[in-house]
Amino acid sequence: MSTVGAVTWDDLLAGEELAHVETVPAAAAGVTSLPDNLHPDVRAILPFDGLYAHQRDAWDAAARGESLILATGTASGKSLAFNLPVIDALAREPKDRALYLYPTKALAQDQARALAALRAPNVRAAIYDGDTPAERRWQIRRWANVILTNPDMLHVGVLPHHDRWADVLHNLRYIVVDEAHVYRGVFGSHVANVLRRLRRLARVYGAEPQLLFASATIANPGELAAALGGVEATVVARDAAPRAERTIALRNPELLDAELGLRASPLGEASRVMAGLVSRGLRTICFAKSRKAAELIHRFSVDRVDAATAKRLAPYRAGYTPAQRRDIERRLVEGELLGVSATDALELGIDIGLLDCAISVGFPGTVASLRQQWGRAGRRGQGLAVLIASEDALDQYFMREPEMLLQRSVEAAILDHANPRVLDGHVRAAAFEAPLDDADRATMGDEALERAALLPELKHTKSGYVWAGRDYPAGQFGLRSTTPDTFAVVEAQSGTVLGLVERERAYSTVHEGAIYLHLGESYLVRELDLQARTAVVTPYSGDYYTQAKKDTNTAIEETLRNEWRCGMELCFGRISVTEQVVAYQKKSVRDQSTLETVDLDLPETSFETEAIWYVPEPQQLDGLEQMPTLLGTLHAAEHSMIALLPLWAMCDRWDIGGLSTNIHFQTNRPTVFIYDGHSGGVGITERGFDAFEGWVADTARMVEGCPCSDGCPSCVQSPKCGNLNDMLDKGGALTFLRRLAASSTSAR
Repeated sequence: MSTVGAVTWDDLLAGEELAHVETVPAAAAGVTSLPDNLHPDVRAILPFDGLYAHQRDAWDAAARGESLILATGTASGKSLAFNLPVIDALAREPKDRALYLYPTKALAQDQARALAALRAPNVRAAIYDGDTPAERRWQIRRWANVILTNPDMLHVGVLPHHDRWADVLHNLRYIVVDEAHVYRGVFGSHVANVLRRLRRLARVYGAEPQLLFASATIANPGELAAALGGVEATVVARDAAPRAERTIALRNPELLDAELGLRASPLGEASRVMAGLVSRGLRTICFAKSRKAAELIHRFSVDRVDAATAKRLAPYRAGYTPAQRRDIERRLVEGELLGVSATDALELGIDIGLLDCAISVGFPGTVASLRQQWGRAGRRGQGLAVLIASEDALDQYFMREPEMLLQRSVEAAILDHANPRVLDGHVRAAAFEAPLDDADRATMGDEALERAALLPELKHTKSGYVWAGRDYPAGQFGLRSTTPDTFAVVEAQSGTVLGLVERERAYSTVHEGAIYLHLGESYLVRELDLQARTAVVTPYSGDYYTQAKKDTNTAIEETLRNEWRCGMELCFGRISVTEQVVAYQKKSVRDQSTLETVDLDLPETSFETEAIWYVPEPQQLDGLEQMPTLLGTLHAAEHSMIALLPLWAMCDRWDIGGLSTNIHFQTNRPTVFIYDGHSGGVGITERGFDAFEGWVADTARMVEGCPCSDGCPSCVQSPKCGNLNDMLDKGGALTFLRRLAASSTSAR
């Protein structure tokens, strides 16, 4: 029965909007005893006398001196699993040090609170990040034996000044990397090099720390630990934590126009569900993709409930002060708040107490993220987890094929630390930190030494490669981009730098007149200064968005893999992409109609990246080979495949580009390219190459199930199409994709 106490929610889930509902049964805990070799002073502070089996597995691996990765569900006690070996070591030797890495400052704050609450013997924990006052920093270096920081601070504030950290590095026993699944793509590729530089300097100072990773459930935890840390790690993935019974509901807002694929607002639908739940006293969190959406859901929900309930609702997002966020977290934990509408800032492991219901507005991009969000609910008893669909292709696919979401394995986290565009900056930084020689292959990897020989700023000496440039190189690049060639996005009134955009993306995202989104807030680009490399923006609250039109060309540079798959030649390799943004359209938020097309005069950009490409055989294009059907078929197939690739690699549709052509100058045949949108590539399309048959089958099923007749945003239209969704043939794409899927089945 769907209850928490005596409160039901069944009637709230009824109606035509309900696409699917199911109940996941409860699971009992797998408990084992505390380890015999646990320090008695640590045993004395623990308020329990047993561990979940996966916590014990992690303890045993750490006790054997192994690095490990713990990949279990939300609320499975991962923090205790990595804290226990650390506090045991410090109880025995207070001089030992542990460095904890978190992707956000809020998570570091939360872990600092958890460590303080343990009251473990000899533990002196402190946060060291950009907010730490200068006068406290030297005290922390001398006094703290558990230092909580983030990869950016480690990269630019710790490693280049390692002489100040000599005692910490000499005694470094553990490196803890929490929320490891966040470190993927470009950011993960950078963090992997930061961790290698840290291990290298620890070795210089005579230490060989163990790495303890904690991650959400992902498809490749061992591979991720090896890629991130350069170490072989024991995988602990058997989740033995108890789980309450959970009701899962998928809701699709009302269809307003079947031909255009237009549906009612998912924000309105979310506020309706949220208001109904909190009015019954059910503690609810609602996840939205942007600040603006979180604020609107809060506002709509407040309008739907009585005054007393309205006072117990709050939004939570980036942009609030730390004090405001801490206050909301405290009110949630203590039960003062009934409902919170939040961005994904609360998806990660911040302790926000016992909640009954979790609502996700729009598929968050990965099954792993969705499970993190849903895992917030049902800690007091039976929980409710709801996904409210947007019109996006993946969302609508899941509404029609719920088992493809609910029975699907989580994705693989992909990164590439050896991408030269990422690696080169870290090789320079490492040579600045200490001479780089052959002995460093064990930590930095062979590729680092190969790149060192090619970098003009490095000088080869008897001691190894040393930095011969000016300033310190770590300060010359950040961890979020593959290229130092970036444009700063500057808010006109305050002069605040909102973010950095890679040059190859700048012309299509921050051209003059563009609507630029930053943390869910909209800004209008007033000016793009090509010389100063700045885009000046002002806040925007209008009812249109912009889409760039660009001419794209690809050239195959090197084929690395070539196989016969799905009845045709499939290749993976390096390509160069040349783009020129030539115009943009203003499009209505309400119905996606085009309001105006504006010409632009911007330079060409070129970058090299990784791609898959395929060359269909004549029989697969039988009846589709005449123009414009041929180009419309390939273009629609390319779009729909890009929409589905995030299901196979933990990435965003915006991380991927594509090009389809009726005749390519190198293959001399119709060809489709799908490429990593980041310079150099980070392994996304190689994952697609490995999973090609499943990827094609998923895509065919998605297009087949969409009820529109000619193509819509829920199947073959793309919000980022350089041709503004011109020349799309849904029927041709479906015929073609079915033939590929049939070829793959018959080949087995």
